[in-house]
Amino acid sequence: MHPIFAKRGRLALYLIGWAPLALLFTAWFALRGGLDGWQAAAVALPLTLIAAYSSLAAWYLCQRFPVRTSPPMRALGAHLMAAAMSSGLWVFLGWSWTTLLAKAPGFSGLDERFYDLQPTLFALGIPLYLTAVGVHYVILASEEASAAESRAIGLRLQAREAELKALRSQLDPHFLFNSLNVVGALAGSDPAAARRMALVLAEFLRRSLKAGELESVPLGEELALASSYLAVERVRFGDRLAVSEDVDASVAEVLVPPLLLQPLVENAVRHGIAELLEGGSIHIVARRVADRVLVSIENPCDPDRRAPRGHGVGLRNVAARLAARWGGAASMAVTPSEGRYRVAIEIPARSDSSQQGTE
Repeated sequence: MHPIFAKRGRLALYLIGWAPLALLFTAWFALRGGLDGWQAAAVALPLTLIAAYSSLAAWYLCQRFPVRTSPPMRALGAHLMAAAMSSGLWVFLGWSWTTLLAKAPGFSGLDERFYDLQPTLFALGIPLYLTAVGVHYVILASEEASAAESRAIGLRLQAREAELKALRSQLDPHFLFNSLNVVGALAGSDPAAARRMALVLAEFLRRSLKAGELESVPLGEELALASSYLAVERVRFGDRLAVSEDVDASVAEVLVPPLLLQPLVENAVRHGIAELLEGGSIHIVARRVADRVLVSIENPCDPDRRAPRGHGVGLRNVAARLAARWGGAASMAVTPSEGRYRVAIEIPARSDSSQQGTE
């Protein structure tokens, strides 16, 4: 479809754009043709309207001969031929109109005076049509640029989704491996505890697998999943593991990538609680400040062990998923201190999935 007809209101704006040319033609017919104002307007306005509509045909020829792929001389020849034909048709329609008007009172002899203007009018019609060709090529270039930008945005979104799926595929086996190791460790020493843990573990795996199939989950569900995981670990560690939470109700509906916090709570247990004989408390905080959400997970750690093995994999995955979802609008900070380890992430507070994306 021609872009002028693609949206309502464009045709009216297009015709309004021809108004100055209609005034010029009126003045030209009055000065060169010896017509009075009323006669000049009666000829110029219909001719301008005809020129406006006939110029729209240039769109289809411009599509047939794109600038980038068409031989220049072939395209130029086609447009010159079309300009001559369009101008000839324009003059013919003008002659037909003035011949008809000449029969009306007050327009006697109008056809004879128009006859003398036909060569000049034909000469004017050719550059007028070629100007329309240039305008249509500009419109085509603008549409191509817009389409290319849309394709680029689509490719970026596809790449981002592929990256998120790849990161999730790296995390899911990690969950299952750690969880089965815990059950295996208890099976020999405490079968009752192993059975209880298997039941809690089944619920945790059901929730984690369900969350992993989604593109986004509410932060409240993500925190509940983390609590479910810690419930599994409490069966294993008993009184050595304590959990405290400070969660604002206002953050519950904020959307986050699924399983975003899981590597952080796993690290807190594996590299914090598990390495301390006396265990300790994992503290989870989720607060909203204006249009931002801050989530932190803090755990005790062995102050003599500065670089726990395997600790960096989970952090790198979390950082990569934050960057893939929000770009520079999200951040992660790791703050080790004497006997404590804190990881904090800051994200935009969004609950509408249509607003997701890199800022």
